[in-house]
Amino acid sequence: MSSDETPNVPTPRNSREAVREKAQQVHAQQSRARIMRRIIIGAVAVIAVGAIGTAVTLAVSAQVSKPQLMPSGMDGDGVVVTDITAAASSDETLATPDPDATDAGAEEAQPTPEPTASDRVDIHIYVDYLSPDAGEFERANARQLTNWISEGAVTVSYHPVALLTASSNGTKYSLRAAAAAACVATHSPDKFYAFNHDLLDDQPKVGSDGLSDVELADVAGAVGVDNGKAVRSCIENSDYVTWAKDATTRALDGPLAGSDDLVLTSAPMIVANGEAYVGALDDPAEFSQFVLTVASDAYYKTSPTPTPAPSSAPTETPAP
Repeated sequence: MSSDETPNVPTPRNSREAVREKAQQVHAQQSRARIMRRIIIGAVAVIAVGAIGTAVTLAVSAQVSKPQLMPSGMDGDGVVVTDITAAASSDETLATPDPDATDAGAEEAQPTPEPTASDRVDIHIYVDYLSPDAGEFERANARQLTNWISEGAVTVSYHPVALLTASSNGTKYSLRAAAAAACVATHSPDKFYAFNHDLLDDQPKVGSDGLSDVELADVAGAVGVDNGKAVRSCIENSDYVTWAKDATTRALDGPLAGSDDLVLTSAPMIVANGEAYVGALDDPAEFSQFVLTVASDAYYKTSPTPTPAPSSAPTETPAP
């Protein structure tokens, strides 16, 4: 066989150089791929950080730019009831409960406190709309309170608070209901009493979800609020939830409106002329007696004590 017929077989040296060159090419490709991956990962990280920063900035800006809304028509975080012409949804719910019978079997009449016009008994009622006790007090004393208001014997202020916020399966019903009451007080104050009474008279049970915001707005509509759209928007947008939370904190810290040193300890809490009522919540006769006593104390504190005038007649000296 001639040399021209010898196969073209690479020498060992040429083979090693080819392998080395191939390896260098593969290494270069891998290096470029790693660099590209690093660039891509870095770019993605920068974009992600920028997006998070933008979201946080927008959230903070929105929170800062949105002022904390405060309800109007409130005095010491309470609503003074002046218009009681708007009856609640059922006349039966406002019927005066029968007082306890006396030992002789006759019903004892409930007198009306009669302070002077400038010295009416100042009653503050702190209510949690999920509290069964608050509902019990309202049902027992609603008619009596409205009579006293009509006769000018007392002033009554309702203070919505939220002590049972954690007792409604996470829906925060107490807080939302207090905020809804503030919405009605702000946009339709003449219907506050009816709304307040209905929420207390027909309460959801503790441990239930309570009413939704839509249902709270429906209750407001049912009592005939003015500015229905404004009231519904206020309730469904939770305009006064922050206020309700802060008002509850202020009541817990004290002093309560109209008192020197009382703090909120339960709901309901009824304070008359700075004195807390500790009697039965479902006994209108006992509550009436408490208010009469408070009114009497206030009257004697403000009335001047007459000073005996000296006698002008000479004192006769007994004869010896």
